[in-house]
Order: sequence, then C-alpha cells, then structure tokens
Amino acid sequence: MTFYGKGAMVAALVMLAGCQSASHKENAQAAVDPEMDRCGASQYQQYVGKPLSSIDGVRFTHPIRAIPYNSAVTMDFNLNRLNFMGDQQGTISRVYCG
Repeated sequence: MTFYGKGAMVAALVMLAGCQSASHKENAQAAVDPEMDRCGASQYQQYVGKPLSSIDGVRFTHPIRAIPYNSAVTMDFNLNRLNFMGDQQGTISRVYCG
C-alpha cells in the first residue's frame, strides 16, 4: 500500500469515528413521549434485569401489573397502568405503560 493509500485509510477511519451517534441509553432518555409515559414507566427502567418478585414490597402511585412469562393477560389498554413483563427466568425484561 502506498503512502497516499495509508493516508486515505486513516482519514476515512477518522471521519467514520466522527459519525458515531450518542449511546443508546442517552437516546432512550431523550426520546420519552410524555403522552405514552403517563404511568411513569421511564422512572422504573432500573428494574429491568431484576427478579419479578423485586416489585412485591414497592408502593406505586399508578396501578401496576406483573406479567410472568407465558401468562394470560387481558387485552385492555390503559396508559395509566404500569406493566412489568417477566421472562422465562423470572426476571423483568420490559417495563411499559399499557
């Protein structure tokens, strides 16, 4: 590879590094729609990865629903209700309003 080829390669890498976006967590914080977050699910994202039983003693200001893996739930949609979705291992995989 010639000197100019190496220089072009370094320049391309520097330009690509400048095109990187912010981290995923920062984008998720900035993209919270207040209408879709009426139950305050964005405040409880720290529960993701914890056992579903970790919400047993917590007092919530909105109605909540703990949904174990593969369980039947009603299909009513309530933006004021906080949902904790569990996975096969019994850990919380998602926190959302609905």
